[in-house]
Amino acid sequence: MPIGESLAQARHQAGLTVAQVSRQTRIRETIIRGIEDDDYSECGGDFYARGHIRAIAKAVGADAEPLIQEYDARHREPGAVSTVSLEELLAASGRAGQRHPPDLPAALGRVTAAAAAPVRRMAGMEAAGGRNRYERTAARRTAKWAVFVGLALVIVVAGFVALRHLAGSPSVAAPAAAGKHPVTGHNTGHSHPRPAAKSSHRAARTSPAKTAHSPAPPPPAQPVQALVPAQASAFGPNGGDNPQLARLAISGRHSAGWHTDWYASPRFGNLYPGTGLLLTMSRAVAITGAQIDLGNATGASLQLRVGGKPALPDLRPVAHAFRAGGLVRLHLARPARGRYVLIWFIKLPTDSSGQFQASVYNVALQGRG
Repeated sequence: MPIGESLAQARHQAGLTVAQVSRQTRIRETIIRGIEDDDYSECGGDFYARGHIRAIAKAVGADAEPLIQEYDARHREPGAVSTVSLEELLAASGRAGQRHPPDLPAALGRVTAAAAAPVRRMAGMEAAGGRNRYERTAARRTAKWAVFVGLALVIVVAGFVALRHLAGSPSVAAPAAAGKHPVTGHNTGHSHPRPAAKSSHRAARTSPAKTAHSPAPPPPAQPVQALVPAQASAFGPNGGDNPQLARLAISGRHSAGWHTDWYASPRFGNLYPGTGLLLTMSRAVAITGAQIDLGNATGASLQLRVGGKPALPDLRPVAHAFRAGGLVRLHLARPARGRYVLIWFIKLPTDSSGQFQASVYNVALQGRG
């Protein structure tokens, strides 16, 4: 799902308006509306765009990290230093087979360049007179924060590199030359073989006690199997759409199924954030995938949500499908455990008559019981 659509949906679910989010985050409404439309031209660059995304996500209760990763993948300028992270700097020193610490001046240069970017931006804004009092104040505050973070990163990276350097240096002195007295260093004429023989005998005697035992192999994972819901019900505002048809979505018959009400727009006529079909399992299970038949209509956007309680905030999104139609197969990156599985439509497809309605003719779940 695009960043703007995810933030807009989370704002609707939280029951907030753009003006309320603007007051909480102190971000202008035009910038918030632009981000919800995936337009970042008013943000002033990658540094500010990422900060605005984090602030808006926090205000509406969304997870900011996937949104930041998608922004970096789709919109970040090539070679931008404003998004350099500490993990990227430390990753170079942890590569397999590397015996020397990374180049400290280069690493520190990247960190200080990242910290200096907002300072240079603030200086340019001050020189040009700034856009308004709020942006100048925000720029000063951001610059102070960036300098503090930059200095902290410099200290952390320097300490890490020093520790790596000390850990890699030799700490065992070369053995004394044969024939030298261990205290005076004078040549004694013989090499003292008897202490070495005692050491070898002691090592041979104690070596059996130091033999490591192989750990027991982990138990085999349970095979993935078909999971049959115990109940299906409509889920949404005012009890959901067509609750009397919900059971048909798990009956196994392709000729009959559940469908939503008719709406005047794909966004439910701007009346609701979504509508869906709730599947109740007989006990908590681990969901690994789902197969949903949407019929002939195309253009639906939906989420697969799993949780332990039949409430939208407790049902976590684990898979998505956009502009979907026909047979939809969803595969989870990792199993999601819960007793309730929600097929949640956030955008309806259009049919041949120009109206908007979603249908579910058959649902099959996979996982481990």
